[in-house]
Amino acid sequence: MTEFRFLAQSEADTERLAQQLAEVLPSGCVVALIGTLGAGKTRLVQAVAAGMGVPPDAVTSPTFVLVNEYLGGRVPIYHFDTYRLRDEDEFLELGVEEYFEGNGITFVEWADRFESCLPAERLNVQIEVLGENEREFVVSAKSPNQEMMVHVLRNRLSDKQEELN
Repeated sequence: MTEFRFLAQSEADTERLAQQLAEVLPSGCVVALIGTLGAGKTRLVQAVAAGMGVPPDAVTSPTFVLVNEYLGGRVPIYHFDTYRLRDEDEFLELGVEEYFEGNGITFVEWADRFESCLPAERLNVQIEVLGENEREFVVSAKSPNQEMMVHVLRNRLSDKQEELN
């Protein structure tokens, strides 16, 4: 498994990561978001969506509606929040398999709760809170397609980090 660790010391760093994700995520990609309450899962989706042309205020947490669809960017974005679901059956009843097989990019918050329902070919983003605005993002992949995205992200963000120093 290939992984890349990115330390975001500010919201601007998180936005830089999101902008690069927006540029490398292909249509049909599933992104599993894992992190505690308040880690920044929805904030990351907002920033990626903005990088794809979706107005940032259009992106909200789908905690109570369970799934939001954002259109108007370069590809549709599907945003699931599984926090309030009881079991895998409830997750599958949302029609997730159709979203996974579609042309959009699917983000699943609290993805670790239903990992067995997710496609094997996906990008995982683990978010750890280190401080008020500081986060560590671990982006990992299991398949060759996603591994290439992780390598590209690493190269782009490492280059930008060196430019800033």
